[in-house]
Amino acid sequence: MTDFKYIYAHEAQRYDRMVGREDQRGHLMASLMEMVPFDTEETVVVDFGAGTGRITRLMTLLAKRVYGFDIAPAMIATAHNALEESGMTNWRVGVGDNHAMPLPNACANVVIEGWSFGHAMSWAGENWQADVTTMLNEMRRLLKPNGTAILIETLGTGNKQPHPPTEDLAMLYRWWEEEHGFAHRWIRTDYQFESVQEADDLTRFFFGDELADKLVQEGATLLPECTGIWWRTF
Repeated sequence: MTDFKYIYAHEAQRYDRMVGREDQRGHLMASLMEMVPFDTEETVVVDFGAGTGRITRLMTLLAKRVYGFDIAPAMIATAHNALEESGMTNWRVGVGDNHAMPLPNACANVVIEGWSFGHAMSWAGENWQADVTTMLNEMRRLLKPNGTAILIETLGTGNKQPHPPTEDLAMLYRWWEEEHGFAHRWIRTDYQFESVQEADDLTRFFFGDELADKLVQEGATLLPECTGIWWRTF
């Protein structure tokens, strides 16, 4: 089983290289623009579990101001460097916990998390509902009236059609839809690697041997991926 906490603490740059190969067709950004009327003069975004800043970077192109926080200092350091290199100035990133963001009430029009809340299914164990509820409540706290919360999670790496990779995640997604009223859609966010060697390296350390071995055996540089997006305006 992949030790995600170790990767986030010690493999931030490698992780950033990997997500840099994801969604080369831009389906995620296009979908988010359909869901939310972003305005570069008014929209303030808070990115929960920002990691190395992949979504934070996208948001700097759409919003007036973007705040990104992650609990892993190495991830935020990588995000900071990448954002500085981007030339954009409408951002701030720092170390912060999804359960308690260092921001005031009602400060954002959009709150978003990507591939972060789903970790609660393994990290919080039987207490996952209480844990995720705390994070959702923190999103609500930061939102202005008519603000939108967006949740982005995996529907299967290596999949061409959407399917939650574990029953625990399937349960989480149903709970968001049935108990919390989130709408849902799915998109393809395939990885396109530059070579089979790169596909092997960047897939094996994060997704494991089985998926990497398959890519090598097929000589493939394209790794299919399905991603779910859940959103609700409050």
